[in-house]
Amino acid sequence: MRSLHSALQNVSLPAPRVLTRAALLTFLASQAAYHFGARVLVAEPLFKARCRQYGRNVRTGPMVHWIQGQGDIILGDNVLFDGKSSISFGSRFAERPTLRVGSNTIVGHGAAITVGKRVTIGSHCMIAGGAGIADSNGHPTDPERRLARQPPSDDEVRPVAIEDNVWIGRSALILPGVTIGEGSVVAAHSVVSSSVPPRTLVAGNPARLVQKFSG
Repeated sequence: MRSLHSALQNVSLPAPRVLTRAALLTFLASQAAYHFGARVLVAEPLFKARCRQYGRNVRTGPMVHWIQGQGDIILGDNVLFDGKSSISFGSRFAERPTLRVGSNTIVGHGAAITVGKRVTIGSHCMIAGGAGIADSNGHPTDPERRLARQPPSDDEVRPVAIEDNVWIGRSALILPGVTIGEGSVVAAHSVVSSSVPPRTLVAGNPARLVQKFSG
């Protein structure tokens, strides 16, 4: 049996290009049709149903985004939430926590946005896959409060603002109270715990100034 199993693992059939090419094209056409239907008939309508307001040509990928809690999502024109992202609203700190995204902004697959009070993302921004943006850490820093399973105090929940034309790199973290100035870049895997001036490149943990853009 062991020899038979080993022999089967090494079986390889000839694959004439005329047949494999036809099979590939059929598969790709079926995949494209499935993704189109999933996006237009399922993912986009469900996402828009969770928005309080959205502009023209708001789009998603074919996967349904994970949206938890109650809050307001307000989107401009030509916004793309690609892949599958998560948006988590906390109801303890504001009557209606608000996520606002400006026009022509792209949010990549796997981005995670936590909103206790307010997160604002400007226009023409690029939020790469896996990026995290949070105006609350979710748990109190005080050890006794954390042991008692209490929520963060109100002063630990601080709005986040990402201004226009900002690029947030893959898996970067934007922490509570941070403002990212217009035209700035946050390098991949950076942890931003303090505000970033306009037209600046920051990188590292904690993120530090790397370059100042002219103009």
